[in-house]
Amino acid sequence: MSWSGALLAQEPLDVAIVAPNAIGDVGWDHEIVRGKEVLEERFGDKLNVTVVDSVGEGPNATRAMNRLVANGTDILILGSFGYLSDGLALAKRSPDLKVLHIGGYQNLPNFATFTVRHYQASYLCGMAAGYATKNQQLGVVAAFPLPEVLGILNAYVLGAQSVNPDLKPVKVVWLNAWYDPPRDRSSAESLISQGADVVYSLFPGTPSAVATAEEKGVYAVTTLSDNSAHAPTKHLCAGQANFGVVYADVVQSVIDGTFEGKDTFAGVAEGAMEVAGLSKDLTEEQRAAILAKQDAMRDGSFDPFTGPVMNNDGSEAIAFGKTLDSTEIKSMDFLVQGIDTRLQN
Repeated sequence: MSWSGALLAQEPLDVAIVAPNAIGDVGWDHEIVRGKEVLEERFGDKLNVTVVDSVGEGPNATRAMNRLVANGTDILILGSFGYLSDGLALAKRSPDLKVLHIGGYQNLPNFATFTVRHYQASYLCGMAAGYATKNQQLGVVAAFPLPEVLGILNAYVLGAQSVNPDLKPVKVVWLNAWYDPPRDRSSAESLISQGADVVYSLFPGTPSAVATAEEKGVYAVTTLSDNSAHAPTKHLCAGQANFGVVYADVVQSVIDGTFEGKDTFAGVAEGAMEVAGLSKDLTEEQRAAILAKQDAMRDGSFDPFTGPVMNNDGSEAIAFGKTLDSTEIKSMDFLVQGIDTRLQN
């Protein structure tokens, strides 16, 4: 039924979460779907929550979305950037439907978007890496050189530099893929062979780099999920996303009749990001410093992207005293000083 009809009848709202790949125990799809737990805990029998995974972008996504709406879905949560055009078209055809899309950049009255501030937890994990490295060499296996990924990478390096001024330039391997387990593993091996004793798995949808770090006896840092199970002795830190916090706020707005088709950029302050899986190899003082910095992010007294920050081409990236706003962070097109790679024009 439509959401307005559900409210009038006091019947449960039907919520559907759509994920692009099979659900693993960590990573993107795991976190997209884990938000269901938050919804069920907060709303109980006020919702019926359905999960549909392994929905490839394109015609398969179109069919899946149309089927969900035909079956009475009131709120559709779309867990892939590649669902954007299909989701917008569906929202235009279905004015009673409410859509929440992760990563999108267009809105309609019934189509909201969101991203989370991964870079905040990445800065904190960078601090952990700066503390933990003995070789002074950090390595990063990154998905794509897109603005969001650049922001996460830059914050990580700034965090490491803030506690360790002796770091060598950070080495980066670009996978140019979201999911490629063999290359994820081989890239981690390459970085380790070049002396990296902390490997950051930045958005690959697989724990392969993390498991490789464990096998080779070097530390692993992860994005999105706590990967401790894949590196029981060498997991150093994770940026833990909590997408369900945003889901719940949107569902509540539908119940209250206050839904807006707007963009949300949620982070530590909203409970959508946090540092997790901190290694016991860090000292109590180091752990306390990391958590204190997280508290400063929460109360707004610290922001990773406050200048002065230098570009790795030698120019000024962020002027002294300036703090990047959300739009500037989302359109980031530079790498900070101390990263051993250049962006291609």
